[in-house]
Amino acid sequence: MNLRKRTKGSVEVHTSALNDIMFFLMLFFLLASAVVNPQVVKLLLPQSSSGQQSTAKKAVTVSIDENFKYFVDKKPTTPEALQSAIEAYQALAPDLTIILYVAKNVPAENIMVAYDVANKLKLKLVLAVEPKK
Repeated sequence: MNLRKRTKGSVEVHTSALNDIMFFLMLFFLLASAVVNPQVVKLLLPQSSSGQQSTAKKAVTVSIDENFKYFVDKKPTTPEALQSAIEAYQALAPDLTIILYVAKNVPAENIMVAYDVANKLKLKLVLAVEPKK
């Protein structure tokens, strides 16, 4: 009979490799959640705290004044000719962005003319705003 006591060894679990795996899983799910819903409306808004406005490199400005007159880069146009005027700019830069400047009292139906043109031409449209003072 062997009555010697056996000494049990200590059990250690090294989790340093598991930390790396958890980090990569978290990064994967974070990136995957950003592209899950592509139907979200993304707007480029000016930052009021720093006073800087983000603008696209290839952009055209469309303005609607208080008298409901349309301008494309300060050139007067009609609502019917707005699409052809923007198509001329789109021929030069296919990834064009429209920056829309609208007076305060312009009704939404006049603004929707520019939105319809942007949708037909598959262009980005950004509504310009003034930061609160």
